[in-house]
Amino acid sequence: MSEIRYDRLHDLHVIIAPERLRHPDEVESLEKIVPEPYPSEPCPFCEGNEALTPREIYALRDEGSIINESGWQTRVVPNLFKAVQIETPPNHHFGLFEYREGFGAHEVIIDTPRHTTSMCEWGVQDAIMWFTTLAQRVGDLRRDHRITHISLFKNEGKNAGSSMSHCHTQLIALPLVPKSHSELYRRAYEYYQGNAHPLMESIVSQEEQMQSRIIEKAGGFTSFCPYASGYPFEVMISSAYERGHIDTLKAEQIETISTLLVSTLQKLKRQLGVFHFNLSVSTPPLIDYAGEDLSELCRFTIRIMPRLYRHGGFENTSGILINPVTPELAAKLLRESNHE
Repeated sequence: MSEIRYDRLHDLHVIIAPERLRHPDEVESLEKIVPEPYPSEPCPFCEGNEALTPREIYALRDEGSIINESGWQTRVVPNLFKAVQIETPPNHHFGLFEYREGFGAHEVIIDTPRHTTSMCEWGVQDAIMWFTTLAQRVGDLRRDHRITHISLFKNEGKNAGSSMSHCHTQLIALPLVPKSHSELYRRAYEYYQGNAHPLMESIVSQEEQMQSRIIEKAGGFTSFCPYASGYPFEVMISSAYERGHIDTLKAEQIETISTLLVSTLQKLKRQLGVFHFNLSVSTPPLIDYAGEDLSELCRFTIRIMPRLYRHGGFENTSGILINPVTPELAAKLLRESNHE
């Protein structure tokens, strides 16, 4: 029996339809994905090929190593095919066809010097260095008062929109807050005003009470399949208490969430094999909303969205996703997944 569930966080409806798993198109698209082969051409993101990328903005480096040479653990460079660029003046042009100059920052975080093609292959130390690098970049860009929004996201695999197999993350910083995010934070503000605590705190607390969609917990963070999951095996990692900005996390919190993220990804891999996914890291706007610090209203959240099947005309025209795997079943399978 299908259900139409309401995603209160994103103000969207989702159809949970297990019957769709019997549909030929769904079965075909849920088949296992073959791992990507090692590239025949030199990979610009591998250690030793630093000359193939733009000059680095930041890197976690071994002591004594030289900028733009080998000896790094994570490395940040401008996107060679950038959507926006920091050198452009942030001018705003009005009129019927309003536009702004393409001001902003578009960076690539090279997650590891090894040619690792999946985040699911990481160890905890890899994740710690990744989080540390993301936090440094957000903290640095926060000082540019022209920037109001930072998007941190990962596209892993062709089904998720990736054009490079080597593990990497992207950062896009803009002088405006996208409408979907603006609406999300407006709802967060209204919920906070009416309930005296953040919406995500309520969501995580209720998930912990119900337990049916919980995967695992570590410290103050919880990994769970959201009630209105739009994607099969969608996972959120969040906290009822930790504020939303990544650059405010303490070292011990980064270690805890790194352990939880790696464990969750390994569980997903054991259930799904090689799979493609999008991942986003929450970044509240770098401005106050109605006089409130938005980081007080939001909680640090990671969202993992496996791309296991194709969206069709209904999803694209209605904005309503159809998910053939109930989040309760997904969480149960992941919860019961044993370490290799």
